[in-house]
Amino acid sequence: MEAALITPGYCAPIIQYAVITQAKELYLEAKGNFQKQSYRTRMNIATSTGVLTLIIPILHRKDKTERQQYFDVRIENKFHWQRDHWRSLKIAYQTSPYFEYYEDEFEPLYHTRYDSLIQFNEACHQVILDCLQLEITPVYTKEYFREPDQRDFRHLLKAKKEPAYPLPEYHQLFNENHGYLANLTVLDLLFNLGPSAQGYLENINLTAI
Repeated sequence: MEAALITPGYCAPIIQYAVITQAKELYLEAKGNFQKQSYRTRMNIATSTGVLTLIIPILHRKDKTERQQYFDVRIENKFHWQRDHWRSLKIAYQTSPYFEYYEDEFEPLYHTRYDSLIQFNEACHQVILDCLQLEITPVYTKEYFREPDQRDFRHLLKAKKEPAYPLPEYHQLFNENHGYLANLTVLDLLFNLGPSAQGYLENINLTAI
């Protein structure tokens, strides 16, 4: 794949990181409108009882006459969301094969205050790239393009009515409880496969995405 356009997400789903891994050129869109109920503010993790969605609270503007831009979105930090998210991640993955291997990389993200949603998401994204051993320098778009020149993968952050992407199964902690859970956050892949995660992402077929 030559060039791909994506939107930064909160520890985005596996399918998005397959695109990131396989693209020769990566473009990140920050100028688009903020969309609710998307993976900009949420990620899905696997727990013993099934999927748990972790959601970042945001500040809502009083003026609702204009659409809010993604880069303008601010985090509502009066809630202890970082503490709660890190606690949930530890409970869910502390017995996974590679949680301790990556724990020190991710924990600082949940002990550092961020006011900008996109800045927090970008910080998470950079840690994930480091863990995947990917050296990628993305290009940030300067405006919104309805019909971009790059292959458009911005739809991958839509959390509502998400299609069933054809992803190969890998071993997850709680398979015996509820079966395989597809297209969770890329953290699920990292904590279960470790250094093999990059090879998994490289082998995903993106032709039908």
